[in-house]
Amino acid sequence: MRILVFQHADAEHPGFFRRLLAEDGHEWTAVNLHRGESPPDPEGFDALWVMGGPMDVWQEAEHPWLAAEKALIRRAVAERGMAFLGLCLGHQLLAEALGGRVGPGTPEIGVMPVTFTETGAESLFLDGIEAPFETLQWHGAEVKAPPEGARVLATSPACAVQAMSWGPRALSMQFHVEVEPDTVAAWAAIPEYAAALDRALGPGAADRLAAECAARMEAFNRLAERIYINWLQAQAQAGA
Repeated sequence: MRILVFQHADAEHPGFFRRLLAEDGHEWTAVNLHRGESPPDPEGFDALWVMGGPMDVWQEAEHPWLAAEKALIRRAVAERGMAFLGLCLGHQLLAEALGGRVGPGTPEIGVMPVTFTETGAESLFLDGIEAPFETLQWHGAEVKAPPEGARVLATSPACAVQAMSWGPRALSMQFHVEVEPDTVAAWAAIPEYAAALDRALGPGAADRLAAECAARMEAFNRLAERIYINWLQAQAQAGA
C-alpha cells in the first residue's frame, strides 16, 4: 500500500507503526501540515493516516490549514471511500470532517483503561483484543457527538467515544497505540503537552509516565500490531 500521512507536530509520527509498515513493505509519505507543507493529490495513495497534534480541531484562526485538512479528509473518506486511520487529533478531525462534533472534555493523561462497546466487541477492527486494555492517553478534547453512520467501538468513563469506525474502511482512536520508548520524552518537549502533563500529574510527571509506559511497552506494541493487522484485514475485506 501507499499511505499518505498527515502530521501536526514533528514528534507526532506513526511511531511503532513505522516498523510494521517497513516489515510489510508498505510505503508512507509524511506531510507536515504544521510546517506549511501542502498535501499531494490523495488519488495517488491507497490510504490516509492522520496523526495527533497539540492544536484543537476548532483552532482554524491559529492554524488555517485545519479547514482544508478537514475538507480533504471528508473527500477522501466520504466521497472516495479511502482507507483511513486516525489517532487522537486524527480521530477528532475525522469526526468533524464527517459532520460530528468535537469539544473540550475531561482531560485524560496517563496510562488508562479502555473497554469495548457492544458494537466494538463484534468489530473486525478490534478482533483478537481482550478488553479492558491499557493505553496511553494524552488529550483534553473529545468527540462529543460522532458523525451520522459512525459506529462507536470503544469507550472509557471520561470519554464516551474512544474509538469509532465509519464505513468498512475508516478507523479512528482517541488513545495512542503507536507508543515507542522515546514517545513520552518527545511529546513532553512540546510546550502544550508539557503543560497539560504537569496540570494532570504534577511536577516530574514526564519521568514517571515514561517509566510507566516502559513497563508496558511490550503490551502496547502487541496491541498496536493487532490493530494494524485488523485494519489491513478490514481493507482486504472491503476490496482494497
